[in-house]
Parts: sequence; structure tokens; C-alpha cells
Amino acid sequence: MSTQITQPTQLKPSPPKPPPRKSKARTRLLVFGLILLALATVWFWVIRPRSSQQPQPAQFGRHAFMNSVMPVGIAVAEKGDVPIVFEGLGTVTPLATVTVKTQINGQLTQIAFKEGQLVKKGDFLSQIDPRIYQAQLEQFQGQLVRDQALLADAKLDLARYQKLATQDSIAFQQVDTQQATVKQDEGNVLVDQAQIDTAKVNLAYCHIESPVDGIVGIRQVDEGNYVQTSDTNGIVVITQMQPMSVIFTIPEDKISQVTKRLHDGVTLPVTAYDRTDTTQIAAGTLATTDNQVDTSTGTVKLRAMFPNDKEELFPQQFVNARLVVDTLKDAVVVPTPAIQLGAPGSYVYVVNSSESTVSVRVVKTGPSDGQRTAILSGLGLGETVVTDGVDRLYDGAKVQLPGKQPVNDTPGRPHQGFGRPNGSGSPREHHHNWIGNGNGSGGPPRKLPGGSDSGSGS
Repeated sequence: MSTQITQPTQLKPSPPKPPPRKSKARTRLLVFGLILLALATVWFWVIRPRSSQQPQPAQFGRHAFMNSVMPVGIAVAEKGDVPIVFEGLGTVTPLATVTVKTQINGQLTQIAFKEGQLVKKGDFLSQIDPRIYQAQLEQFQGQLVRDQALLADAKLDLARYQKLATQDSIAFQQVDTQQATVKQDEGNVLVDQAQIDTAKVNLAYCHIESPVDGIVGIRQVDEGNYVQTSDTNGIVVITQMQPMSVIFTIPEDKISQVTKRLHDGVTLPVTAYDRTDTTQIAAGTLATTDNQVDTSTGTVKLRAMFPNDKEELFPQQFVNARLVVDTLKDAVVVPTPAIQLGAPGSYVYVVNSSESTVSVRVVKTGPSDGQRTAILSGLGLGETVVTDGVDRLYDGAKVQLPGKQPVNDTPGRPHQGFGRPNGSGSPREHHHNWIGNGNGSGGPPRKLPGGSDSGSGS
């Protein structure tokens, strides 16, 4: 009996199973979601309440603006005289500008002036070669002597013929012929004399003199050149500098006031300023007005005269002219910066000295000299107006006057003018469709809890 030994079968180990990837991804998403939920909880219960309690930037800025006391500059309305001034753009125009040209043809032999020189009328400027014109003069003078001799002989013959005619010794036809010969010789003498005069004029043209008083410009030709009457540039340009005129314009609706004053015999002063209209150049008087209106611009030209002793005005210079037509006597005047423009028109901020507040006062303005403006109505003598720091003012605003300590309001308490009735602000705010009511909008004043206005205080 044989024994069969059976060996156990060796089992191969199975490979390890991969970890469950889906379960790990879900775990990560869950953790991430919990973190987001925690952050949202912190924001909702901690950060959000704090941020909601802080005032909005616009509201905070408006409260700060309404609670602040504005430092301002002031001036007192005084009595004074204000000139009525018309302003216009002008051009310096010399009374005479002469281009010196030669009247004859010839060689320029001498230039006797220096560029920029001040010359008087009749001063010698230049010389043209006179020899040819001197020869012509002598030729015509010789012809005149010859023709004069022929005329004298013809007159003697005429006297003889007339005597013989009375004795019936010659025919009257011969007498008439001799009379015609005498007339012919007289005509020749006159022609000779005219030629002599022409030669003398040409000879004088060789010596060129200044026709006016003025300043010589840059010469247009040098010595030695042959100059002709057809030359367009001439030899030099002379410009009269003293006196000097300024031609400027004013609107046609103002010319009647000017002509009325001129007809009354009043001398109207005119001042010329530079291009920037800040620096005075010269002072003069109005000379005349033009005789018609320029329909293209609706303006009238005026000419003012200036002595120009120091040559402040230069030809073709651009200036701003100010014509003083009249003066408003004993008017209420304030500095021009105090006048504001808005929806109601012209107004000023009047200082209530007892309360250190300002009130809006609508005024009617009059003439101005640039620095001061006349007030025709709406403001009395001695009242104080704000001249500087008006940009943030409104009706009822508190101000800090120069030389006084600032008045601080209670912290957190809006200014009294903050809750003004009917949401009334400064005319400038109305002009920009904004009413300073503290809530950053143009609606009615904001209400606090309990039904009170934001500007009423607690």
C-alpha cells in the first residue's frame, strides 16, 4: 500500500486594494465648506454690525462741513465814488507812418541817418547824384534866354509894322502875322520857364529830407544802389511817436453816453493797460469817435491821444483801453470779491456780528472799477460783508471773524443752520441743485428716530 503525500497548494497573495479616492475628496470638500461657513458666521455676527454702525463717508463729510466754523475775511460797506468805466481792446496806431521813397531815378550817393534815430521834419536823410539834373536845368535856362531874345525881336517888328500900317504903307495882314509870331515866342518862353522849374524840383528831389517828426526804422537800401520811383520798399520808414494814438472799440449801445459827454465839453480820460490788463502803460484823453458802427461786430471805434513822452506805447502794440465816462458820487461800495452770483442773482453774505453768523442778502450792483463795486440797493452803510472764504458758506452758517477765537459747537451736535427750514441753503447750492440738508441729497431734511430733524439736536 503506497502512501501518497499531497502537498498543500501555495496561494499567491492578492494585490492591495487602492484607497477610496472619492471618500477623501468628499472629506476635503466638507472641511473647506466648514471653513467658509465659519468665516461667513464671523462676518455676519462681528464685522457687519461694526461697519454698519460707522457713518458713510459722504454723510461724515457733510456733518463735518455743517458742524465746522468757517474762517472768513470781511469788509465794511463804505461810502465812496466809483468811476463808470468802459473797457475795450485797442491797437496803438501812430498818427503818421511815412515810407520815404525817391521821386527821381538815380544813384544813391549818401545816407545821412542812423537806424532808430529820432529825426525832425526837414532833417537831411539821403542824397541822390544831382549832376544829370543840374545839367538839365542849365540846358533849359539857355533855351529860355534864346526864346526871350526872339520874343523881344518879334515885339520890335510888331511895333514897326503897326506904325507903317497907320500910314497905309503895308498891308494889315503883315501886322496880324507879326502879332501871331509874338504870341508864339511868348509861349516858347513860358515852356522854357516850366522846364526850368521842373529841373529845379528834380534837383531838389536829389536831396531827400524827413517829411515828419518821428523815429527812423531799418533802411531798405544801401549807398551806391540805383534807386527808381518804381521801388516799392523805398529807402526807409519813419513813424511818428509823439503824440501817439490808440484806436479801441466799445459796444454800440454805450456810444450815446460817450457822445453826450463829449458834446458837453467834458474831457474824458483814457488809460492804456498791457496785454494782461494788469499793468498801466500810459494815460491820455479821448480825442474823437468814428462816424459809423461796424455792423460785423456791433462796435464803434474811438481814438484816444497819449503824449507818449517816454515812448511807452509802440506802434501796432495790443493794449486794453479803459475809458472813464462818468463818476458815481457817494455810493455804497464793497470789495468786488464780496459779490456772488447765483440763482437769485447778485448777493452778498452779511455778517451778523452778535451771533457770528452770516445771512444771504440779494443786492443790486452798479458800476465797478475792478477793485470795488457800487451797491445800488440791498445793503446799507456800515454793514459787514464776507470777502474771502465764501465757497462753503450758506444762510445761517457760523463764521470765525478775523481776530476772534473760533466758536466750537457741541461734539456730535449738528450746526444750527444744518436743519434750516424748507431745506434752504446758500443761493450757490440752489444754483447747483444741491441743498445742504446733511443727507447728501436734494430731498427734505433727514429725520432722526423719534421724528426730530437731524439739525434740531436732542
